[in-house]
Amino acid sequence: MAGIISSKAEIKRIPLYIEGLDENIQGGVPEGHITLVSGSAGTMKSSIAFNILYNEAMKGKICVYFSLEQSYNSIIKQMINMNFDMNRVNLVVIKDLADLRTALSKMKGDDKGAMVMVDIGCIRKEIKDVKTADNKSWLNVIKNVVKRIKEEVDCKLFCLDSLSALYVLSRFENPRIELFYLFEFLRDLEITSFLISECQPESGKFSEFEIEEFLSDAIIFLRLTPFRRNVVREISIVKMRATACNNDIFSLEYKHDRFQAMYGGQNPLL
Repeated sequence: MAGIISSKAEIKRIPLYIEGLDENIQGGVPEGHITLVSGSAGTMKSSIAFNILYNEAMKGKICVYFSLEQSYNSIIKQMINMNFDMNRVNLVVIKDLADLRTALSKMKGDDKGAMVMVDIGCIRKEIKDVKTADNKSWLNVIKNVVKRIKEEVDCKLFCLDSLSALYVLSRFENPRIELFYLFEFLRDLEITSFLISECQPESGKFSEFEIEEFLSDAIIFLRLTPFRRNVVREISIVKMRATACNNDIFSLEYKHDRFQAMYGGQNPLL
């Protein structure tokens, strides 16, 4: 039967490119999974998602990063400051939907992987007729752009930054139904997706409506924890379907131009 595997060796995975964590999740996230990257401000959610897409683009894949809040210029500046070499990938910036056709045509004849950054903030300034009373058209804009990129250049990875911004932009009236169809849309595209979610650790929630936690295939949780006279970034895998996970809490650091997860289940050595 099509789509049914016969052994776990057939499960293809996308590494998180976090040294010390990938080894604890059988090498990475299964292809096609929808992963919630959840945490409060300053936990490096966007940087971790960008890092995954960037490294996959260096392997020749087409990766799409949708930014609904932070400008593409700000994100790129941040990543360059972290020593990401943007010359190693084909960086494509979409800030006007009129540029989409030209950008896709150039990618078709290029064997090099691409990091496609879609800046919804810039696009909103260009498009005047999408300012409807409920703004629901913006969710359709996002879905149509992703679908077109998938169909024309077969993008493999997608990141939405962030769900919180999407909720403000689209004003969901029935989140359970609308989110169900959004998740099904991504599953039907057979694209590995990372959805960034803002949350507060004390809330006990990983998303705004909580239904996202049930619909997602995996949840990566990041938090800031005071320890002695420092604040430690921590990362843990809350769930990951089709994966034997170590659910310990790891300290997260960015050193020597790479993410590292250390001291799983133990206090950091500060």
